[in-house]
Amino acid sequence: MFARAFRVRANTAIKGSDRRKLRSDVAAAFPNLSAEQLAEFIPNKEELNVIKIYSHKGEAVTVYMNHRNPILFEVEKTLYPTVYSLWVYPDLLPAFSTWPPVLQKLAGGADLMLPGVVVPSSGLPQVEQGTLCAVTLLGNRAPVAVAVATMSTAEMLAAGMKGKGFAVLHTYLDHLWEYGDKSYPPTLAPSVPDCAAEEGAGDEEEQEGEEPVNSFPPDPVEHVDIGDLSLKEQDSCAEPLGKEEFHENRAAEPAENASTEDQQKPENSRTPQEQMDALFHQCFFHALKCKVKKSDLPLLTSTFLRSHMFSCCPAGQQLDIKKSSYKKFSKFLQSMQNQKILQVKELNKGVESIVEVDWKHPDIKAFAVPEGFSSASAAQDSKSEDREQAYHAPEIIPLYGVSNRMVPLFQESGHRKGSILSSSEVRNIIINYVKTNELVDESNKNFVKVNAILCDCLLDKSEQDEISHLQWDDLLSRCLERLQPLHQVTFFGQEPVVRKGNIEPINITIAQRSSNKKVTIIKNLELYGLDPQCVANALQLKVQASATITPVPGAKDRVQVQIQGNQIHHLAKMLLEEYQLPRKYVRGLEKAPKLGRKK
Repeated sequence: MFARAFRVRANTAIKGSDRRKLRSDVAAAFPNLSAEQLAEFIPNKEELNVIKIYSHKGEAVTVYMNHRNPILFEVEKTLYPTVYSLWVYPDLLPAFSTWPPVLQKLAGGADLMLPGVVVPSSGLPQVEQGTLCAVTLLGNRAPVAVAVATMSTAEMLAAGMKGKGFAVLHTYLDHLWEYGDKSYPPTLAPSVPDCAAEEGAGDEEEQEGEEPVNSFPPDPVEHVDIGDLSLKEQDSCAEPLGKEEFHENRAAEPAENASTEDQQKPENSRTPQEQMDALFHQCFFHALKCKVKKSDLPLLTSTFLRSHMFSCCPAGQQLDIKKSSYKKFSKFLQSMQNQKILQVKELNKGVESIVEVDWKHPDIKAFAVPEGFSSASAAQDSKSEDREQAYHAPEIIPLYGVSNRMVPLFQESGHRKGSILSSSEVRNIIINYVKTNELVDESNKNFVKVNAILCDCLLDKSEQDEISHLQWDDLLSRCLERLQPLHQVTFFGQEPVVRKGNIEPINITIAQRSSNKKVTIIKNLELYGLDPQCVANALQLKVQASATITPVPGAKDRVQVQIQGNQIHHLAKMLLEEYQLPRKYVRGLEKAPKLGRKK
């Protein structure tokens, strides 16, 4: 339900009688909550808010918030707990376990299939069809999903643990979780063993001596192939495929990923979050002191992190902003800006750059480069890092917003003015509308009859008396033309950003200078996460010609790359082949010089 973004429509505080009614509704929905737990769950004095949202499918959902975190959501007058609540009350719902790699699929919107359910030696919880359940990962009692059983426990076993077992409503890592503080699940010891002790007492003792496994990958993006995932009927203790590899990979990560309490606490007793904050500060000052020069400014914040700060990270450690108290790199930079260390500006919409650094700031001057680094070696490392750092082209998805004129056509599907839809969603809504209202021409099914709503939404005034039927293609194209154009850009390792209008292409032009000399000018590189200075340096090395960064005429705080000669052939190879940008986002390639024939 929340695998895709939702739209917030209202946000109000819960007071007095509404709070008492909510407490009674929670008591009725979850009778196993004690009076003390109920008073803690729905407190008398703490701030409680109710938010009205619409899911991407148009479903109306009520979300109850306690401080920053959603604690409950309500759909069709039924209350459901969020994972934030289940981490506090892990025994609130009957729980079923699955393998850790399955989490990625659940967070992406998949339901839980029975072959992925772990059958413990004590047996599965007894539930009926329609029972609300929690889903946990093997080795940890903290729930990661809220789901509804599609069959009873007896039916699951009778079906040989095959087929769909649970319809998943909400998961850790989905957009409802992201609406909270994005905290990670706690590590809670299982109340019963997850494996059947079928191989003798010796094996039991060996299993009891093993360390508990932390089932949660701290990095939300965990790419694990689970295509062959299955449950062996005769071996309920079967290890998930690739489990040893999975844990070996985790062992290389920072200390906060370790499963035991002793591993989580370093010698200086700082929390993992404080350790990550300290690592970010160290790499930040190291990069400013040793790698960034005044001539590099303005510098894309993404380039600063990727090409400068990462290379300052000590061996065996890894920067991960989501494990810090800042959660987003932009918030970290805002904190540094508040201390007047640097200045960040949005030179292009949605693209931030560092425009100024105070190298005389006491914190920069007082920073000591860690042992094993030197200014010279750091500068050299920076150059090699620039060469080795792979550029990832952003994912760009055209979107459409429902305009005021188009509301009558979309309101039947639960959408309002400002609703954001993909082209496929628009197509499905239009097709359903036509079929529901029986507008397909019976004599020729390639045509659609134009009713009053289609007439008002899609036809110009001069056409309204002349056109009574539209072809399907014409109907859909007219609909897309009359919606507000938007686009979503997702840069590698960052959250998606939705912007108004269509994205401007990288614009390449040829200009004439004195003495009949030509120069190639490239604009809008920043919109695609490309640092103009890095592109200019790379081009200069490729073609052995002078390249400079100049301000864009008439545009404040925007820059362009200018290089001598007509270099479109080299640019095309760089942008299309090396950077893997789609051709439709590059304008001006047709101005390349024609290659002469060899005699």
